[in-house]
This record gives sequence, structure tokens and C-alpha cells, in this order.
Amino acid sequence: MDFQITPYIVVVPLIAFFFIVYAWNHVMRGTKTIWEAILWSFFWGCIATIVLFPEWIGFLTSWTGIKDQENAIFAIAIGIILFIVFQIIIRMENMQKQITDLVRHDAIEDSGLTESDAVTNSTNK
Repeated sequence: MDFQITPYIVVVPLIAFFFIVYAWNHVMRGTKTIWEAILWSFFWGCIATIVLFPEWIGFLTSWTGIKDQENAIFAIAIGIILFIVFQIIIRMENMQKQITDLVRHDAIEDSGLTESDAVTNSTNK
């Protein structure tokens, strides 16, 4: 195996390492869950591994049954994009719930009631 160090081989694993550290930093600050950091670390670890050991794509293609390496990369990219879209949808639903709760809280405050009064009034109807 003729292994040449190129900027690509140096930069991509460094970027991957940065993003892994970034994810775990968010876990320590409480802004991301451990599950998100594990998935993020797995994703960037796979990217770094593919860059450092491109012959592993051959293993991946034979394991999945996909004949060409380009098709394997394309299929993996589609899977990653679908995962990202799924994560975005989950975050949007969480933000929508937070906005609904915030608007409800502000409406209760503007009406001069306390939240316990609002709950009592809504159950008496």
C-alpha cells in the first residue's frame, strides 16, 4: 500500500476531531444529549476512518451488496441526509412546543390569572 500524506488526509480527520470535541463540549454544557453526541461522534469517526482507510469502503460495499464504491458513498450520503432531516423535524417540533408554552404562559399573565387559576378554570368548564 502506497500511503501518501496529503492535505485532505490531514485536514478532514482534524475537522472530524474538532466536531467530536464540539459535540461533547455541548453535552458538558447541557445543550445536547449524550445520545446526540454519540451519534455525532460515530458519524465524524466514520468520515475520518474512510479518509484514513479508503480501502474499507471496499469492505462496506461487499458487506452491503452494493457493487460500486461510488454507489455505496451515494447510498450512505442519502442515509445521512435523511437522518439530518429527521433531526431537524424533531427540533422543529420541540421549538413549536416551546413557543406554544411560552404564548400560553404570556396569555395567562396578561389575563391577570396565575397558572394554577388557569388550570382550575379550564377544568371547571
